[in-house]
Amino acid sequence: MKKFIALAAIVSFLFSCNSGDRGELVGVKGKKWHPEKPYGMTLVPGGSFIMGKSDDDFVGVMDAPTKTVTVRSFYMDETEITNSQYRQFVYWVRDSIVRLRLAILADEVGATPGDGGIGEFAFMDQDPGNMTPYEQYMYDNYWGMGEDFYEGRRINKDVELIWDTSRYPDEYYAEVMDTMYLPFSESYNGLRTLDVSKLKFQYTTMDIQAAARDRSLDTREKRSKYIIRENLQIYPDTTVWIRDFNYSYNEPMHNDYFWHRAYDDYPVVGVNWKQAKAFASWRTLYKNAYQKQRGRHFVPSFRLPFEGEWEYAARGGIASGTYPWGGPYTLNDRGCFMANFKPLRGDYAADQALYTVEARSYEPNDYNLYNMAGNVSEWVDSSYDPASYEFMATMNPSVNDPNNMRKVVRGGSWKDVAYFLQVSTRDYEYADTARSYIGFRTVQDYMGTDVVLNQQFGDGR
Repeated sequence: MKKFIALAAIVSFLFSCNSGDRGELVGVKGKKWHPEKPYGMTLVPGGSFIMGKSDDDFVGVMDAPTKTVTVRSFYMDETEITNSQYRQFVYWVRDSIVRLRLAILADEVGATPGDGGIGEFAFMDQDPGNMTPYEQYMYDNYWGMGEDFYEGRRINKDVELIWDTSRYPDEYYAEVMDTMYLPFSESYNGLRTLDVSKLKFQYTTMDIQAAARDRSLDTREKRSKYIIRENLQIYPDTTVWIRDFNYSYNEPMHNDYFWHRAYDDYPVVGVNWKQAKAFASWRTLYKNAYQKQRGRHFVPSFRLPFEGEWEYAARGGIASGTYPWGGPYTLNDRGCFMANFKPLRGDYAADQALYTVEARSYEPNDYNLYNMAGNVSEWVDSSYDPASYEFMATMNPSVNDPNNMRKVVRGGSWKDVAYFLQVSTRDYEYADTARSYIGFRTVQDYMGTDVVLNQQFGDGR
């Protein structure tokens, strides 16, 4: 007891002598937070608006009755996520898997960086000289104890991967690369194809809402109980271009739409709701890895927008507008269509587009958001319930039942009639279903001094 009192006295003395605050309550000092607008996003200032259908839409008002709600400020992608952006995700997953497989084989054969060949891709702990004290501690006490024996071991990302078969450094390297492709028996035209079923992204999330409502006294048990581990294939389903339309020749879109550079800036499709959420988690991980490397604060998570956020952003500050540009017409004063949809029966070309168009096509709304109507419908992070407007909160409404696989899609697409382009129209698709006309965009919570608008009594401009 005397030792404890002496220690407490020493600690008290040290803090009183070295704090520099003169004994005043000045708060904890830390790095100053500077809000940074994410690349390709725009700030949607928070505010109130009337959500839902007008009373003259007798059918739509049944599942989207008008309701005044308020949302907080957030950043939103100016465009739908494009093929090029989603390919960055696919490449990252592909390269990470290859590097992990190379490191595992190097570990099995005892190869180290000094040996050359596959040894160059060995785990960083293969060379103890490259390990920090923390990494050494984690290696000694934790690594190899998880569900995956290699979980937590750091792969070498500094060495460039070799894709040219004529430059493979050794047979071990060739063995690993061979596992990433379909067998020769499944190849045609003399080309071996990457086995996309092996492109799986593993990540963890936490159901914070469910955990917060749990009255369990065991805090540690409560936390682990609600940590969710995901492991899913992330490559887009390119077959949707054929399966969505019977008796229709869409093979060129199946073959080229996701990979060809001609479609880089077009919205990605063939991505289901779960894959869209995985992309948002990867984007957070990717950005925060950079922030950590630079010694900066972590950024808030990227995520899919909730249904209220999406409609609020789509309205662009225009109260009671039918479309993102106001409305009620889909033609401008020059007689040109203002979005990519199916304006006439079977005449997909009337709006100067057969399928999708580039993500920055047509005029943006007043929040500088492109194609909030038409082009592709968009996944949102809300479950579809016809009665959800009746029981959802009026502050940042979010209705997402993990047991309800019907997820809301908004905005209409290139194959839809004008009704589905209206900012208040609701539609849904199943979470594990991909379509040639559904894409997504992400949002990020805004942290800082709020700038709010009120759309209930004016257009906020």
